Amino acid sequence: MRHLKRTAKLGRTGQHRNAMLANLVCSLIKHKRVTTSLAKAKAARSVAEKMVTLGKRGTLHDRRLAAARLHQEDAVKILFSEIAPGQKERHGGYTRIVKLGQRQGDAGQRAILEWVDLSAGPDAAPESQPAEQAKPEESKPAEAPPESK
Repeated sequence: MRHLKRTAKLGRTGQHRNAMLANLVCSLIKHKRVTTSLAKAKAARSVAEKMVTLGKRGTLHDRRLAAARLHQEDAVKILFSEIAPGQKERHGGYTRIVKLGQRQGDAGQRAILEWVDLSAGPDAAPESQPAEQAKPEESKPAEAPPESK
């Protein structure tokens, strides 16, 4: 019986599962949003939230622990310099899972894993502008300068 066994195995060995979740969290850190299966999103959410907690503390030891778990130093730099300071006031719940439809090939449930308070990169930039500024200005015909003799 599997009582009190909470690890989502995801059909992989332990090393493969840890590497896959580390890569998924690094993609989340770099791109601010990832689309994956619902089971992988739920498994990666706990890893991502633990990494943000390390980033909020921000000590050298926490940075080394995060680097040991994620294996990508550039993702650790982004985590500690951009993502963790933005989540300073929040006590947990740094990510959100948005359920999508089923995948066409095997009807697997898909989901988006994203940060709660951070913008989603280039998708959020046009929404931040007011409607008047987003419209291009009308081009006025150029007036000829007055000739002086």
